[in-house]
Amino acid sequence: MSNALDVPELMTLEEFLTWDAPGPGLWQLIDGVPLAMAPAGSTHGVIQSNIATLIINHLDQRGGPCVMMTNPGIIPAFRTNRNFFIPDAAVTCSEADIGVPGIRHPVLVIEILSPSNHAETWRNIRACMLIPSVREILVIRTDFVSIDLLRRDADGAWPDDVTTVTDGTFTLASLDLTLPLGALYRRSGVG
Repeated sequence: MSNALDVPELMTLEEFLTWDAPGPGLWQLIDGVPLAMAPAGSTHGVIQSNIATLIINHLDQRGGPCVMMTNPGIIPAFRTNRNFFIPDAAVTCSEADIGVPGIRHPVLVIEILSPSNHAETWRNIRACMLIPSVREILVIRTDFVSIDLLRRDADGAWPDDVTTVTDGTFTLASLDLTLPLGALYRRSGVG
């Protein structure tokens, strides 16, 4: 049975990928339930553009197979037929992820965290931690200048807590890229 917006109550990933969503915007599939995502605000958009530009420039200079994507669909390693998450950005180095409707092998996942999306963002982060290829997850805050960085250790385990950076530089080891924190927030109105 459908609700007032004609959104099915439960669907598979295959059904979701061919579904004609009611209206514009991004939709995620969470445990078989399609959920609309709130539109990003201007601060969010500026931060997303800044990090994408920095990473794309780095990948272009470095060469190789890695590709930066904004708002990619990610198919997690758990309940793959019922989930399709949309982080703010991701980097994949797998040719199998190019030209398909959802990536399965990201090495870096980036989420932009605002106070209104805290719970859903961390739910998606925990799901992405189950994907074997994910080496790092970068969480960028929109309410003040701060990032949280999660990085697998050499044994493939995730840390018990996040590394928080509030000034200076930080390194994305998965890309061999060190960035000034302020570059993420340039012209965003934060800080």
